[in-house]
Amino acid sequence: MDPNSITFAFFLIFSGAAVLASVALYTRQPMLIAYIALGALIGPYGMGYVTDLKLLSDIAHFGIIFLLFLLGLDMQPQALISTMKKASWVAMISSVAFAAIGYGVAWSFSFTHTESVIVGAAMMFSSTIIGIKLLPTTVLHHRHMGEMMIGLLLIQDVIAIFVLLILLSGDVGEFDLMLLGKTVIALPLFILFAIGFVKYILLKLIQTFDRFHEYIFLLAIGWCLGMAEAAHMVGLSAEIGAFIAGISLATSPISQYIAVNLKPLRDFFLVLFFFSLGARFDLSLLGSILLPAAILALLIIGLKPVIYYGLLRNVSERKPLAWDIGFRLGQISEFSLLIAYVATGASLIGKEASHLIQATAIITFVISSYIVIFNCMTPIAVSDKLRRD
Repeated sequence: MDPNSITFAFFLIFSGAAVLASVALYTRQPMLIAYIALGALIGPYGMGYVTDLKLLSDIAHFGIIFLLFLLGLDMQPQALISTMKKASWVAMISSVAFAAIGYGVAWSFSFTHTESVIVGAAMMFSSTIIGIKLLPTTVLHHRHMGEMMIGLLLIQDVIAIFVLLILLSGDVGEFDLMLLGKTVIALPLFILFAIGFVKYILLKLIQTFDRFHEYIFLLAIGWCLGMAEAAHMVGLSAEIGAFIAGISLATSPISQYIAVNLKPLRDFFLVLFFFSLGARFDLSLLGSILLPAAILALLIIGLKPVIYYGLLRNVSERKPLAWDIGFRLGQISEFSLLIAYVATGASLIGKEASHLIQATAIITFVISSYIVIFNCMTPIAVSDKLRRD
């Protein structure tokens, strides 16, 4: 078999993931840690068995898109709007605090002002993948905690779009006002288009051909990816497009049928996402960024729950809920990785600063996952008392 073929790469990834996931389950570890470890082991900076990371990264992006689409299917629009009124204040204040932490650590380790600003920006967000993947679907998605978490994550996604707009313009602190205006105008129009299309076209097609399950499956995938691509074209993110596609279908009786049938496809792509995360990390740079990455990760993991707790209590959330959300969002985000890749490509930061963000992401992903599975309700909790799905 050709070692450079995508078939051989998929064989190594999924066979290796199955082996390491078995070890992880026997030892009561989160499976996503197995996927990251496998990427580091057989990726280009490990044994070098899988080298086409650009293709794998692009494929893995589908996992995030499907995750947001399924998330939208589980949300009721009225409940989300109500929750986001509280979440917007919490998200804005917390983002400023996390950015200050990232900037301070990077600056203290002699990174440039621009690099420190970008490191700080990467610390503002929490992981949608970790937060939602470890959230029990049937227990919490329709409860207030799930709604508040999703509201926070969505507002962070909007903030991330503005950060990326600034980075893509080439100079930190400068951005294209025309592009920004286009994005601001595009979002409400995009939402109205989605609602209208679902009401007058999509639901009629579903009602007419609902006995053909294969057709419903294809229609759902087409709607999800079509809206993701359309969002990208008008200056939004593909993730937000997929979420809007899902939430516009949420009031339909068919939404839960679609959600159940697309979950295996989502999990397939998420394995590739975590594999590519481990595989893209250059281990030769670990020595130069390990200390600042460890300090930054520990500060993020230690302070994010406390900051979220204080802000959520200030908007009248209960203590247990405030702590639970704080621990579940106690890591940085896949958007942080995207910021690192974009900033490196634009020559705004060096490889060390980029790998500082990547190392911090990996450390916080791993430790945060351990905290959640040992202390919170989740499908992969160590304790039977906490295991929910």
